[in-house]
Amino acid sequence: KILSEHHGFKCTVLFAIDPKSGEIKPDHQTNIPGLGVLGKADMMVLFTRFRELPDEQMKHIIDYTDSGRPILGLRTSTHAFAYRRNKQSKYARYTFNSRSPKGGYGGVVLGDTWLNHHGGHGRESTRGVINPKQKSHPILKGVSDVWGPTDVYGVRRLPDDTRVLLHGQVVAGMKPTDPPLKGKKNDPMMSLAWTRAYKSASGKTARVICTTMGASVDLESAGLRRFLVNACYWGMGIEKQIPAKSNVDYVGVY
Repeated sequence: KILSEHHGFKCTVLFAIDPKSGEIKPDHQTNIPGLGVLGKADMMVLFTRFRELPDEQMKHIIDYTDSGRPILGLRTSTHAFAYRRNKQSKYARYTFNSRSPKGGYGGVVLGDTWLNHHGGHGRESTRGVINPKQKSHPILKGVSDVWGPTDVYGVRRLPDDTRVLLHGQVVAGMKPTDPPLKGKKNDPMMSLAWTRAYKSASGKTARVICTTMGASVDLESAGLRRFLVNACYWGMGIEKQIPAKSNVDYVGVY
């Protein structure tokens, strides 16, 4: 809504659908109809968790991934896919804990896969700390006060081509005013948001942005919403059009 109403993008949102009722069912793992729109898309924003899509649906995602077009992965997209029922699928290699390729889709494309809850789930929140080495990066334009009540994820295997834009500070509590947690969890801090160049099997290179934030409650942070909007501009190569402070006001009731 923010991208379309405030920034003029044409956006299509696809949901997991229960094929029996035809209703949106977030925890239905095997059906996301409409993925054919990726064929003409300029950018893909991926926010899935442990999906096991049929081959005819997954093909659209992988064809897009191999096309060299940009990708933005949110939170659980590091473990986007988990082929447990159909291990013979040609797409089973993208399972999050795959050994070959290591880390599946998250490990190969986004930069890392699911490891663990580094922050205490439900009791230690997350503050996004700007990497001073990347403070002039276009995605960080106008970005401040990134905080969310979800926890920091463990991230340890990012490729050498990664630029870390935000570090994840573990906060000792569930309010944005709470202090950083003392001790080893913040020394060093985990990577929270980064960019990288993904070179696909086709030889084409895509701009990739990933953040381990992005749950619904995290999106109450205007700083995070601004980061994500800017990431879409940057991903599509139109970073010169990023406003000084992107409009990320809610559209309707959130």
